[in-house]
Amino acid sequence: MITLVIPCFNEQENLPLLYEKIIKAAEEWKEPFEVIIIDDGSNDSTWEILKQFHTKDVRWKALRFSRNFGHQKAISAGLFYAGGDCAVILDADLQDSPGEVRRFIEKWKEGYEVIYAIRLKRKENFFKRVSYKIFYRILGCLSDIKIPYDSGDFCLIDRKVIDVLNSIREQDRFVRGLRAWIGFRQVGIKYERNIRHAGKPKFTLRKLKNLAFSGIFSFSIVPLQIATYLGLIICATTFLLAIFYFFKHFSVQPHYILIIAFFLGGAQLLCLGVLGEYIGRIYNEVRNRPLWIIRDTLGINIKKHFNSL
Repeated sequence: MITLVIPCFNEQENLPLLYEKIIKAAEEWKEPFEVIIIDDGSNDSTWEILKQFHTKDVRWKALRFSRNFGHQKAISAGLFYAGGDCAVILDADLQDSPGEVRRFIEKWKEGYEVIYAIRLKRKENFFKRVSYKIFYRILGCLSDIKIPYDSGDFCLIDRKVIDVLNSIREQDRFVRGLRAWIGFRQVGIKYERNIRHAGKPKFTLRKLKNLAFSGIFSFSIVPLQIATYLGLIICATTFLLAIFYFFKHFSVQPHYILIIAFFLGGAQLLCLGVLGEYIGRIYNEVRNRPLWIIRDTLGINIKKHFNSL
């Protein structure tokens, strides 16, 4: 059986067409399936629409969070309650076409355990396209593992991979990074991503920044090493400048001291910021709060809880 895991937040305009497209695409799979949609604290009619889906077809199941916990945690919750032999993660805005799932299943039947989509062309605005491209290249340079460029959360993962993901207790989750870290047989499939069908994008600049930081600081200690090297370079440079100006003017002029002080102050703040990011993540892990809180369910038994396993 195939489980479709679909996180959504205020997607009332997209859900009816998503339902139609999945039902149509499933005719090509010729495999039993279930759909788990995670309502990540929506404040529109999303939950009422999901109720209608479940009444119409019991294969359509849903979780409703008590508030907005975030896209990555919504994906994690869907995977935790997925009952299929594999799971397909896709977004509710129809940028990830259900029609592409057939290609994933074909690769899965060939023996691959992780099949991820590689975006050939983005149709977002120029700023987002450039930001994503820069982020993936920076992450690729800094990360301890190889995370494929331009690969989002749209993927199919085998039951073995789902079980390993569910065993990982990290609070700051970056699913595509964890997917790469786990290993197994992986392959990418290139596709052209659609534009959002309706509604406004839910990833604000702040959420994108948080996601990028989760990717970088969860899979690399290079920022800490950079802070160390930066400190050494600044100390050496400042020392040489002090010697130069002392012998040139036989004294260190006040404005030179001011420049050096600002330079050192900025470097210290930068290093403290990097340390703060890592310490903040340690703090989140130590608190060990639930990754999500479920308010309502449709067709899902929630007797098992993620943090208690």
